[in-house]
Amino acid sequence: MSQTQGLGSRPAVQTVFVAGATGYLGRFLCAEYRSRGWQVRALVRDAVRAQGLDADDLVEAQATRPHTLAGRMHGVDLVVSALGITRQADGLDYRDVDYQANLNLLAEARRAGVPRFAYVHVLNANRMEVVPLVAAKAAFVRALQQAAPDIASTVIAPSGYFSDMADFLAMARSGRAWLFGAGDKRINPIHGADLAEAVADAVAEERAWLDVGGPDTFRHSELAQLAFDAIGKPVRITRLPDWLRRAALLVLPRVTPRRIHGPAQFFLTAFGLDMVGESHGSRRLEAHFAEIAGSGQG
Repeated sequence: MSQTQGLGSRPAVQTVFVAGATGYLGRFLCAEYRSRGWQVRALVRDAVRAQGLDADDLVEAQATRPHTLAGRMHGVDLVVSALGITRQADGLDYRDVDYQANLNLLAEARRAGVPRFAYVHVLNANRMEVVPLVAAKAAFVRALQQAAPDIASTVIAPSGYFSDMADFLAMARSGRAWLFGAGDKRINPIHGADLAEAVADAVAEERAWLDVGGPDTFRHSELAQLAFDAIGKPVRITRLPDWLRRAALLVLPRVTPRRIHGPAQFFLTAFGLDMVGESHGSRRLEAHFAEIAGSGQG
């Protein structure tokens, strides 16, 4: 593995530039593309801390600082961005990262003549644009689509990650799960490895858009049941009136700092929707919960 500085002529093997490479999905994207024989160039903020990433080259740069990206996409055939923030840090907000940093990546890709840009979005974004996180992502998607025909695009909108479901295990460990309404909203979360495979397939098929989820669809009450079963505790579920969820969406931005209400707004809004995408993958949430419970995590 080498840290990329100057880059030579375009190699015969296809090269993918992965942004957000050290995140939950980014690591799986790097591994998936390497398994398919691609040259993987990973964008990282700190090459030392990114050791162990399954990539051929580490590009040490910051997408929020466009001058650091100059020349780093020479010879690249595809950019895949899973870049975004769940919790604000370093004084940056969603507009800085989910929108502007991705816009900086897109601008550099166009300068370098990259033929396709794939972006990991969120399912049901059109129903959640009042949420700052989603609004920033949606704004970038519009800019990406408007960049045609200079660069083709693939937008992948996942329902939710297996890692997001850890909240159900945490509630089960506490002895009680708290759900809103009847707990009958549905979701088919997807494992990061299955999502990375779905991303690579969608790009290979030149799909413009993919709403994607995992192989199994659960109601929220069924997720709670699964979590209690995984840790071997009796099922205790308290159902809260849904107006409390809606009230929290109004109150939290006024009484909590942005780093708290930002992600809370997203998850509380998504909790009120069915989040079911096209079924992909083979990894089961039940086995994932059992693995985490057995390791003492979650």
